Amino acid sequence: MNKDLTNEPKRFSNDWELAWFSHDLDVILSQYSEDIIFRSNKAIPLVGSGEIKAKKNLRTYWGKALAGQPDLNFEVLDVFEGYDMLVILYSNHMGIRATETLYFDDSDQIKQASACHQVAKN
Repeated sequence: MNKDLTNEPKRFSNDWELAWFSHDLDVILSQYSEDIIFRSNKAIPLVGSGEIKAKKNLRTYWGKALAGQPDLNFEVLDVFEGYDMLVILYSNHMGIRATETLYFDDSDQIKQASACHQVAKN
């Protein structure tokens, strides 16, 4: 990410949240590189793998996820900045907290991402 802009992480996380709120796959995927590698346990039941490679395959996964959860939305709770990376802490429409760890390429596109979801409390 452009390290000269101190508000860049907050702006990006706001754009990320709004993209998901739109449910528009083109808007959501516009932040991701063509060769994205995405990891999430939530992908396994929908596409058979927890690792998804390439934007076209990520579109398939997220298309299925959005179709199955038409009320899906995220609220960003906090943002953590690292070197060419962000971690977004958010809550979904069911109150489940999760994080997205996003790694950026030289064009400020997400080249690698991982989602982790809150473990249910006993």
